[in-house]
Amino acid sequence: MSEMSIGSETRANETKLLKQSRREEWALLGLASPAILTVLIVMVVPVGWLFYLSFLADDGSFSLEHYNRMLESKAYGRIFMTTFEVSFMTTGLCILIGYPLAYFLSQLSSRMAALCMLTVLLPFWTSLLVRTYAWLVLLQRKGLINSWAIDLGLWDEPLKLVHNLNGTLIGMVHIMLPFLVLPLYGSMKAISADYLKASSNLGAGPSQTFWNIFFPLSLPGLFAGALIVFVLCLGFFVTPAVLGGGKVIMVSMQITSNIELFFNWGAASALGVVLLVITLAILLAASRLLKLDSVLGGGH
Repeated sequence: MSEMSIGSETRANETKLLKQSRREEWALLGLASPAILTVLIVMVVPVGWLFYLSFLADDGSFSLEHYNRMLESKAYGRIFMTTFEVSFMTTGLCILIGYPLAYFLSQLSSRMAALCMLTVLLPFWTSLLVRTYAWLVLLQRKGLINSWAIDLGLWDEPLKLVHNLNGTLIGMVHIMLPFLVLPLYGSMKAISADYLKASSNLGAGPSQTFWNIFFPLSLPGLFAGALIVFVLCLGFFVTPAVLGGGKVIMVSMQITSNIELFFNWGAASALGVVLLVITLAILLAASRLLKLDSVLGGGH
């Protein structure tokens, strides 16, 4: 009898704990419901509406007309190629410039690194449009760079530094560089100096220590920064529109043209859906191949 009573009491306690756990879950859901509702209103509903519009033909019927046009038209293929080309080149240039810069900052004292980091963060305090037009003033044929270079005798005629791919890359690298430096700097500062000392004690030189110890440990921050830069570049609009001079057409610019010039919300929505799907596919591939949890700040 005692064993039966103990068993029934145990089951009663388990049932009580289960009910209590369910009440806590419902309470947490109630507390989180405002945030969930906000996400649904701000993100899910607009994206769902975007998908809906992308399947509406010009006559109002449901159709794959806009997607078929993207597959058949070579112009759309060139636009996507340009978008990926500019994004890859911008990411590569940011890596070439940002890695040495982040390494330099990581070797400074905390006070000096904080002061130097202000120069990296300075672009965040200025409007994107202001920075873009500042580069337009600097890079145009009669801009400051061409004028000073001609006065110094570096070249005789003004160079085409703007309204082309060169100007677009210069402006985008300047804007995107902090997004690479910040996670990379954080990853480098997290590397313990004991690893480097142990490598030196085992007879490795500075170059061997860097490539065999420091560089592999900094890869999570490098991958995180490069992924952020690349994904942000896919949807860039202002800088290519101003510094590209209409010669560098990216997907975001074509979306704007479809709405402003042709008032074709279906075609613009289809482009937005394709760009969104590509971005999500890139993030999914990165999470599978690069272990996104460690890339975005996990342990080494």
